[in-house]
Amino acid sequence: MASGCSILLVHIPPKCYCVKVLLSVFSFQMQKENHVVVIDDDPSVRKGLGNLMRAAGYDVSIFASAKEFLDVLSTDICGCLILDARMPGMSGEELLRELNTSGIELCVIVITADDSPEIKRMADKMKAVGFFRKPVDGTALLDAVEWGLRSKFASRNNKLNTE
Repeated sequence: MASGCSILLVHIPPKCYCVKVLLSVFSFQMQKENHVVVIDDDPSVRKGLGNLMRAAGYDVSIFASAKEFLDVLSTDICGCLILDARMPGMSGEELLRELNTSGIELCVIVITADDSPEIKRMADKMKAVGFFRKPVDGTALLDAVEWGLRSKFASRNNKLNTE
Protein backbone atom coordinates (compact mmCIF):
# COMPACT_ATOMS: atom_id res chain seq x y z
CA MET A 1 0.00 0.00 0.00
CA ALA A 2 2.84 2.41 0.77
CA SER A 3 4.39 2.05 -2.68
CA GLY A 4 1.05 2.90 -4.32
CA CYS A 5 0.84 6.03 -2.22
CA SER A 6 4.36 7.04 -3.23
CA ILE A 7 3.40 6.96 -6.91
CA LEU A 8 0.48 9.28 -6.18
CA LEU A 9 2.84 11.77 -4.53
CA VAL A 10 3.99 12.94 -7.94
CA HIS A 11 0.57 14.42 -8.76
CA ILE A 12 -0.90 15.41 -5.38
CA PRO A 13 0.19 18.54 -3.48
CA PRO A 14 1.77 17.74 -0.09
CA LYS A 15 -1.07 19.16 2.01
CA CYS A 16 -3.68 17.09 0.15
CA TYR A 17 -1.47 14.00 0.34
CA CYS A 18 -1.38 14.07 4.14
CA VAL A 19 -5.15 14.34 4.48
CA LYS A 20 -5.96 11.75 1.79
CA VAL A 21 -3.47 9.19 3.06
CA LEU A 22 -4.55 9.57 6.69
CA LEU A 23 -8.23 9.23 5.81
CA SER A 24 -7.69 6.27 3.50
CA VAL A 25 -5.45 4.44 6.00
CA PHE A 26 -7.94 5.13 8.80
CA SER A 27 -10.88 3.96 6.68
CA PHE A 28 -8.98 0.79 5.72
CA GLN A 29 -8.06 0.02 9.33
CA MET A 30 -11.60 0.50 10.60
CA GLN A 31 -12.85 -2.15 8.17
CA LYS A 32 -10.58 -4.83 9.61
CA GLU A 33 -12.06 -7.40 11.96
CA ASN A 34 -9.20 -7.00 14.45
CA HIS A 35 -9.68 -3.26 14.80
CA VAL A 36 -10.14 -1.70 18.23
CA VAL A 37 -11.33 1.87 18.74
CA VAL A 38 -10.53 3.50 22.09
CA ILE A 39 -12.49 6.60 23.10
CA ASP A 40 -11.56 8.20 26.42
CA ASP A 41 -11.03 11.78 27.54
CA ASP A 42 -8.09 10.79 29.79
CA PRO A 43 -4.79 10.87 27.82
CA SER A 44 -3.09 8.32 30.08
CA VAL A 45 -5.96 5.85 29.63
CA ARG A 46 -5.89 6.32 25.85
CA LYS A 47 -2.15 5.77 25.74
CA GLY A 48 -2.22 2.74 28.06
CA LEU A 49 -5.13 1.01 26.32
CA GLY A 50 -3.67 1.79 22.90
CA ASN A 51 -0.35 0.23 23.88
CA LEU A 52 -2.08 -2.80 25.41
CA MET A 53 -4.19 -3.44 22.30
CA ARG A 54 -1.24 -2.97 19.91
CA ALA A 55 0.91 -5.34 22.00
CA ALA A 56 -1.88 -7.93 21.67
CA GLY A 57 -1.80 -7.53 17.88
CA TYR A 58 -4.86 -5.36 17.31
CA ASP A 59 -5.06 -2.41 14.94
CA VAL A 60 -5.98 0.57 17.11
CA SER A 61 -7.54 3.98 16.57
CA ILE A 62 -7.65 6.36 19.52
CA PHE A 63 -9.96 9.32 20.09
CA ALA A 64 -10.24 11.88 22.87
CA SER A 65 -13.98 12.37 22.42
CA ALA A 66 -17.09 10.88 20.89
CA LYS A 67 -17.35 13.85 18.52
CA GLU A 68 -13.80 13.30 17.28
CA PHE A 69 -14.73 9.68 16.51
CA LEU A 70 -18.01 10.61 14.78
CA ASP A 71 -16.17 13.15 12.59
CA VAL A 72 -14.26 10.33 10.86
CA LEU A 73 -16.75 7.49 11.23
CA SER A 74 -17.64 5.48 8.15
CA THR A 75 -20.71 3.26 7.95
CA ASP A 76 -18.68 0.16 7.12
CA ILE A 77 -16.76 0.21 10.39
CA CYS A 78 -16.24 -3.09 12.15
CA GLY A 79 -14.40 -4.13 15.25
CA CYS A 80 -14.54 -3.36 18.94
CA LEU A 81 -15.25 -0.05 20.64
CA ILE A 82 -13.77 0.54 24.10
CA LEU A 83 -15.68 3.51 25.40
CA ASP A 84 -15.52 5.67 28.50
CA ALA A 85 -19.06 6.04 29.81
CA ARG A 86 -18.63 9.57 31.12
CA MET A 87 -16.85 12.14 28.97
CA PRO A 88 -17.24 15.87 28.49
CA GLY A 89 -19.46 16.79 25.57
CA MET A 90 -21.12 13.68 24.17
CA SER A 91 -21.25 10.86 26.72
CA GLY A 92 -20.62 7.22 25.94
CA GLU A 93 -24.35 6.54 26.23
CA GLU A 94 -25.18 9.31 23.73
CA LEU A 95 -22.58 7.97 21.30
CA LEU A 96 -24.00 4.45 21.54
CA ARG A 97 -27.50 5.77 20.87
CA GLU A 98 -26.16 7.64 17.81
CA LEU A 99 -24.44 4.49 16.51
CA ASN A 100 -27.56 2.37 17.09
CA THR A 101 -29.73 4.95 15.30
CA SER A 102 -27.30 4.87 12.36
CA GLY A 103 -27.48 1.07 12.23
CA ILE A 104 -23.79 0.70 13.10
CA GLU A 105 -23.17 -2.45 15.10
CA LEU A 106 -19.94 -2.72 17.00
CA CYS A 107 -18.74 -4.90 19.81
CA VAL A 108 -18.83 -2.42 22.74
CA ILE A 109 -16.93 -2.49 26.00
CA VAL A 110 -17.72 0.21 28.53
CA ILE A 111 -15.05 1.46 30.93
CA THR A 112 -15.70 3.95 33.70
CA ALA A 113 -14.46 5.37 36.96
CA ASP A 114 -18.10 5.48 38.06
CA ASP A 115 -19.59 2.02 38.48
CA SER A 116 -22.97 3.27 39.63
CA PRO A 117 -26.04 1.13 38.96
CA GLU A 118 -27.17 3.68 36.33
CA ILE A 119 -23.98 3.23 34.31
CA LYS A 120 -24.24 -0.56 34.56
CA ARG A 121 -27.86 -0.44 33.36
CA MET A 122 -26.83 1.80 30.46
CA ALA A 123 -24.12 -0.69 29.45
CA ASP A 124 -26.61 -3.57 29.61
CA LYS A 125 -29.24 -1.60 27.68
CA MET A 126 -26.71 -0.78 24.95
CA LYS A 127 -25.71 -4.47 24.77
CA ALA A 128 -22.12 -3.93 25.83
CA VAL A 129 -20.14 -7.17 25.91
CA GLY A 130 -18.05 -5.92 28.80
CA PHE A 131 -18.15 -3.45 31.67
CA PHE A 132 -14.96 -2.49 33.50
CA ARG A 133 -14.24 -0.12 36.33
CA LYS A 134 -11.04 1.93 36.04
CA PRO A 135 -8.29 1.03 36.56
CA VAL A 136 -8.96 -1.77 34.09
CA ASP A 137 -7.42 -5.23 34.42
CA GLY A 138 -5.54 -5.60 31.11
CA THR A 139 -5.87 -9.37 30.83
CA ALA A 140 -9.60 -9.31 31.51
CA LEU A 141 -10.06 -6.49 28.98
CA LEU A 142 -8.15 -8.39 26.29
CA ASP A 143 -10.29 -11.46 26.97
CA ALA A 144 -13.44 -9.34 26.61
CA VAL A 145 -12.19 -7.81 23.34
CA GLU A 146 -11.37 -11.21 21.88
CA TRP A 147 -14.66 -12.74 23.00
CA GLY A 148 -16.64 -9.74 21.75
CA LEU A 149 -14.97 -9.72 18.34
CA ARG A 150 -15.42 -13.46 17.89
CA SER A 151 -19.08 -13.25 18.90
CA LYS A 152 -19.80 -10.23 16.71
CA PHE A 153 -18.18 -11.69 13.61
CA ALA A 154 -19.65 -15.14 14.12
CA SER A 155 -23.06 -13.48 14.38
CA ARG A 156 -22.37 -11.36 11.29
CA ASN A 157 -21.21 -14.38 9.26
CA ASN A 158 -24.31 -16.38 10.30
CA LYS A 159 -26.49 -13.45 9.24
CA LEU A 160 -24.76 -13.28 5.83
CA ASN A 161 -25.08 -17.02 5.32
CA THR A 162 -28.83 -17.02 5.98
CA GLU A 163 -29.55 -14.16 3.54
